[in-house]
Amino acid sequence: MNNKDNAYVIGVDYGSDSVRSIIVNVNDGFEVASSVFYYPRWKEQKFCDASVNQFRQHPLDYTEGLEHTIKECLQKAGKEIAANIKAISVDTTGSTPVAVDKTGTPLALLPEFTNNPHAMFVLWKDHTATTEAAQINEHATKFDVNYLQYVGGIYSSEWFWAKLLRTLRTDESVRAACYSWVEHCDWIPFLLTGGTDVHQMKRSVCAAGHKALWSEAWGGLPPNEFFASLDPLLNCFTSRLFSDTYTSDQVVGTISNEWAERLGLPGNVVIGVGAFDAHMGAVGGQIEPYYLSKVMGTSTCDMLVAPIDEVGDTLVKGICGQVNGSVIPGMIGMEAGQSAFGDVYAWFKGIAAWATNTFLSNSAIIDTDTVALLQKEINDKLIPELSKAAAALPVCEDDELAIDWLNGRRTPDANQLLTGAVSGLNLGTTAPHIFKALAEATCFGAKAIVDRFREQGIPVNGLIGVGGVAKKSPYIMQMMADVMNMPICIHKSEQTCAAGAAMFAATAAGFYANVEDAMQAMGQGFDAEYQPQENLVPLYAARYEKYKQLGSCIEQL
Repeated sequence: MNNKDNAYVIGVDYGSDSVRSIIVNVNDGFEVASSVFYYPRWKEQKFCDASVNQFRQHPLDYTEGLEHTIKECLQKAGKEIAANIKAISVDTTGSTPVAVDKTGTPLALLPEFTNNPHAMFVLWKDHTATTEAAQINEHATKFDVNYLQYVGGIYSSEWFWAKLLRTLRTDESVRAACYSWVEHCDWIPFLLTGGTDVHQMKRSVCAAGHKALWSEAWGGLPPNEFFASLDPLLNCFTSRLFSDTYTSDQVVGTISNEWAERLGLPGNVVIGVGAFDAHMGAVGGQIEPYYLSKVMGTSTCDMLVAPIDEVGDTLVKGICGQVNGSVIPGMIGMEAGQSAFGDVYAWFKGIAAWATNTFLSNSAIIDTDTVALLQKEINDKLIPELSKAAAALPVCEDDELAIDWLNGRRTPDANQLLTGAVSGLNLGTTAPHIFKALAEATCFGAKAIVDRFREQGIPVNGLIGVGGVAKKSPYIMQMMADVMNMPICIHKSEQTCAAGAAMFAATAAGFYANVEDAMQAMGQGFDAEYQPQENLVPLYAARYEKYKQLGSCIEQL
């Protein structure tokens, strides 16, 4: 093992709205410095069209954010620590792929494509490829080998192949220039190491196994025949992709001279293999076998790990896959999640604040500086105040009821064409009543995931809550415990995904023999636990049955 004294690593976490970087001590995981950068183009919703579920991000948002956050962290930490940075690892949202040329350069970084949304990263929540996903699902039934068996049996429009096919069909100029298709979590390490040949890019088993149909069972990606017979546009495309994949405890290479100079880092910094945010977040949150790690942000990603020999041939239907080594090398990583979680609350906040924000902006009475302060105060306090008012309401079996599929359904049984609903409204319904129904719906959606694991033979022994919602909303976390009839522990770290990336960085750099040892040494522990309230458990159980009935009606419609 390398000497841990005076050694530091950087964890970089790319979220939906921003990128966060932290510097941590290799010995104990203590956070020395942190920085957040909000994507400027994304903030303006450039290249997005929510009405058709198109959500694209420009690679410049990513590179500018990488440079800004790491340099600010180094400035805060001081020169001595900056000189002792040993490794960087990165996590990103996913599946968030992009079209690249042979050098691995995203097309949007080329002058002719700089404003073309089809040449940009297709964010995980982009659902423009629902037709392509449906075609993949139907097409897979024609083969003797079930190529969807390790992704829950249903392919999603949020994933790699559906988005690639949609892009190739949509834009002829991008199709002509697109040599390969690359996940965000694989591109950033390639960029940092100065990669110039996409065939040399190290692809993560996390992204490949959960989103791209890669599996050891058939020796890599499905055969060309599978894709060529789906659409001739995909003929031979696998030859431009990859066959080998890597776990996140492995090394991509060392930082390039360009990026070392650009960031102000030593030239021997190790760059680890990337992964998706929730997978590294589960490690940062100190996941244990058969505990469901719920990374709760705009959406949720629910991770469960189990020993390979105990899982055996069990395949859980309707989840986002089970992949050897996608979370902890040597264990099966199982992924599920909800397409909208925090996004549900943000959506309702936008509706509730619309009139106030609109009229304040057009006010002839209040000056612009006061308007900006008022709008900020309202937007900051709205969800906490709604939560406080909703928590004061009694829970009754026949209360207003909602379905949480505002961005489709991820699991169980992916279907991005589904929509949300609110029922039982009357003239006595207030904003807190609706907010309570929406909060319950997100918790009911979470329970449906736990039920699916258990129905398919995988126990769930406890819940670990990580992410912004887990830390900031006691109301929703208590409700989660009540609905699940199970305690939920909240991890202490504010930046669990970045912390997980730092643990992998320390492992890749040789400071720990495996990531489990890094978790043990660098983990920050838990600072809250919510126990189910016995008087509310049966009420929520009854309401959950009504949720399932309403969801079934919505699905049939």
